[in-house]
Amino acid sequence: MEFLPEEIEAYAEAHTETENDILRALSRETHAKVLMPRMLSGHMQGQFLAMISRMIRPNRILEIGTYTGYSALCLCEGLAPEGRLITIDKNEELESLVRRYLSLSGYESRVNYHLGRAADIIPELDETFDLVFIDADKVNYATYYHLIFDKVRQGGIIIADNVLWSGKVVNHGPKKIDKETQALLDFNRMIQEDTRVRNVLLPIRDGLMIVEKR
Repeated sequence: MEFLPEEIEAYAEAHTETENDILRALSRETHAKVLMPRMLSGHMQGQFLAMISRMIRPNRILEIGTYTGYSALCLCEGLAPEGRLITIDKNEELESLVRRYLSLSGYESRVNYHLGRAADIIPELDETFDLVFIDADKVNYATYYHLIFDKVRQGGIIIADNVLWSGKVVNHGPKKIDKETQALLDFNRMIQEDTRVRNVLLPIRDGLMIVEKR
């Protein structure tokens, strides 16, 4: 995921608003106790998500892929006064950790936390979303996009994480492309060709595709 020279990345982080104490504690605990801690959004990406949320002031946010809840807490920072975040994850083992930090953050009452398959849950959601964050299994990114598109308001924003996939989208070499890389190549091309949206791919951390619904 590290595309920038180490000293540039360190400088950028040093000049990005610091994490609050709860986010810092959640990051430490994730790295100490949870498998694949690199899945955490982390400091700079988390602050970017929080800023986007504060700019939009969303009434409804959908997050596909909760993990340990770091990105959910960041996205909640911009919620409108009566706003809510719906987050979906299939990993039941992380539920107690997520709920503990939701409680510590004070956002617990404003978050609907669903456990299960996103492809089953999304069609049941009777909501119109201002902001959607996709950060789940890569092979289903296109599926999630199609499921949520009509639930996003005009002018709403969809953000998809990991769209550079550690550089594999351009540096996959001569060997057979793995299914995750191929799924992201297809997803990025689909977004680029979708005339219903405006989009920009930002090389923040592992790549963020920002999509605005026309």
